[in-house]
Parts: sequence; structure tokens; C-alpha cells
Amino acid sequence: MDVELTRSRVGGRARAPPSKSYTHRAILAAGYSDGAAVADPLVSADTRATMRTVEAFGGRVDRATGDRRLDVEGFDGRPGVPEDVIDCANSGTTMRLATACAALADGLTVLTGDGSLRSRPQGPLLDAVEQLDGRAESTRDNGQAPLVVGGGVDGGTVSIPGDVSSQYVTALLMAGAVTDAGITIDLETALKSAPYVDITLEVLADFGIEATETADGYRVPGGQAYGRDAAYAVPGDFSSMSYLLAAGAVAGGDGVVVEGARPSAQGDSAIVDVLERMGADVTWDREDGEITVRESDLSGVEVAVGDTPDLLPTIAVLGAVADGETRIVDCEHVRYKETDRVSAMATELEKLGAAVTEEHDVLTVHGGDSRLRGATVAGHDDHRIVMALSVAGLVAEGTTTVQGADHVDVSFPGFFDVLYDLGAELEEHER
Repeated sequence: MDVELTRSRVGGRARAPPSKSYTHRAILAAGYSDGAAVADPLVSADTRATMRTVEAFGGRVDRATGDRRLDVEGFDGRPGVPEDVIDCANSGTTMRLATACAALADGLTVLTGDGSLRSRPQGPLLDAVEQLDGRAESTRDNGQAPLVVGGGVDGGTVSIPGDVSSQYVTALLMAGAVTDAGITIDLETALKSAPYVDITLEVLADFGIEATETADGYRVPGGQAYGRDAAYAVPGDFSSMSYLLAAGAVAGGDGVVVEGARPSAQGDSAIVDVLERMGADVTWDREDGEITVRESDLSGVEVAVGDTPDLLPTIAVLGAVADGETRIVDCEHVRYKETDRVSAMATELEKLGAAVTEEHDVLTVHGGDSRLRGATVAGHDDHRIVMALSVAGLVAEGTTTVQGADHVDVSFPGFFDVLYDLGAELEEHER
């Protein structure tokens, strides 16, 4: 699907979807238990992959009550050997979480995904499983899926880099709780995207699991059992909110109010601080969970995204509209997402008339030298690229066509409906 957007003003109230990061972790935590419910989950392409994974390991996910609640019958800390290959589709989180879980089983699990996922790095996590005396192989011997994992690991100590993906830490912590000895994780390099591990620790605690940060990394004791009595409620997703807030800042003459923005461990809540630093008229009522932002004259700033890689596309678009330079630094790891998001944003913003300088670890958008005009841009099969470029389309002169727009289903299935309801002029076209 392609979407055509015409320069528009937006305003009104909107609600971002539930957090994808919390939903993934809550579904798997419920899977590790003997049964638990997840309320207000994000049901999207990625989280459906995690649901299928729980079922492949012997659990069951009941959606009989609709998308407002998932009733999970877990495998009680003892994942079985799947009857078939686990297809993680485009979900990197699913693959990493499933890899560590598969290492607990006595037999072997085969994991694969789409072309994008099969190009993403898994080597450090495979090495960690082998350090725990498990079996973990890349079928092409390149550290990428398809993977073969198993071995019935009992716990131990692993040493892994922290600057490739925080999801390795999350996967090991979640699996380590049900091993006999627990897992100690020593980080060889500084941890990138640390707030995502904070999310993991928060979800683990909510399911009765003790895990702590140590001087060298993290530690989760073994012999624990997942469980909770009440349904786990998933908070709103700040990564998804960032596009609505950016839309308000660049095109929200009457103001955009985003609901469901309650404080949590999500690092991407930093988008509010970024908007404030750029001069946006933005207020956050934390008690009511509402953020209001109005169209504002923005100025370029420097933003480090070491802990908030998913914000890079949004910040890049804001920089293209702002006066002066916006430097997005510490962003090398953003190249290893669904696509190389640094290169993708540089390429597509230039098509729209932005002046951009791309370096290995820095993306600079020269807002003062940019004048956005409509063009046909590629979504790179990446939900975040699609949504960010759609925000740019609200302020570009003329009409902007975003190709591959259906990929928003990964994290924000109703994104274009929400944008339309806010007043955006857009049309969807099947390819």
C-alpha cells in the first residue's frame, strides 16, 4: 500500500497504541508462567509473532475477548520443542526472546524470519547460549538467522557486548529466571538502549521475578516462577506517540492532545524533552496522561540517541523543519534495525528537499538549508521510516507519496486512521 499526503494542518485528540516493547515482554512473561492475562496489549504483526512463539513452546494465547485482553496459558517455565520452525516474521524482539527461551529446551528449535530479519545480528546472543553450554548455531555461519538453538541450559555466567542490542540482555534475563543456577551477564562494552532493559526489569518485577543491575551488568537468580493474579496492563507506547507529537509540533495549529502518556520506564518519553529543547509549545499532564503540543517555530539541537534509537526518524524530520542544524549523534546502532535507519532517513529526506550530512555515527539535518517539497519516498519496509516520512508529508509543499505504508501494522496498525481523524489530507492506494 502507498499513501499520498497533502500539506495539512492537524488538531484534536488522539491515542497512541499500547507499548510494543511492554507487550512483547508481557506476553512472554505470561508464557513463562502457568497462566496469566495481559490487558490492553498491542496486537500487531510483531506481537502476533511473539504470541505464535509462546504457542510453539507449548503455551496458548486466547484472544476470544478481542484485542483488549489476552488470556495466556503458559508453559510454566518449561518450554517444549516446537513441532515446526518458528517464523518470527520481521520481529527482532521476538527472535531474541525466542532464542534464549529455546536454549532452555532439551531438543532443538529452528528460528527464522523475513529477509530483513535474516540480515540482523544475532551472533552475541548465540555466543552467550554457547557460554551456558547450550547449542546455538547460525545455519549460514554468519551470526544471522536461520538459527538452530537448544541444549537445556541450566544457567551460569556470560560475557557479551552491550553496544549491539539491549535485547540480548532482556532475553537472557527472562530465560535465566527459570534456570537452576540463574544467569549473570557481564557487559564487555557500555550498554546501548539501556531504558529497554529498565522496561524488562519492570515487567519481570510485575510478574514476581527478581533481577538486578550489578557493577558489571545484570544478574537474575534461578529457580524463580513467573506469575501474577491480576491482568497485566500494558502502558501507552512513546515510540508511537513521537509521530503524533511531531505532527502537532510541525502542523498542529489548533493543538494535538495525545492520550495515554503516563510515566513509565520507556526511554522514548525523551521525545518530550527533545521537543521542549527545540522550542515546541508542549505540556505533559503526567497525572492525567495527556501531552498537548502546538505548531511552533523549532530550532535545531544536538540529540544523542544511544538509549533511544527508535526516535532517530522522528528527530530527523523535526530537524528538517527546524531552523539551524540538528545533529543526531551516537547512532551507529540505529543502522542495525529493520533497515539502516540512518541511511534510509538521509536518503528519503534528501528526496523531499532536506539538506542532510550522513556520517557513520552522526546524522546532521541542515534545517536552515532545507525546503521540503512533495516527492515519492520509499518506506524501506520499516514502520518507523514510514510514519516519520508521513509526518514530513504534512509540511512538504504539494503531495508526498510514501511507498510501502502498510508496514505501520508492525507497531501502529491504525496510524493513518488516526492521522486522518486529526485532519490530515491523505489517500491510501493499493499497489
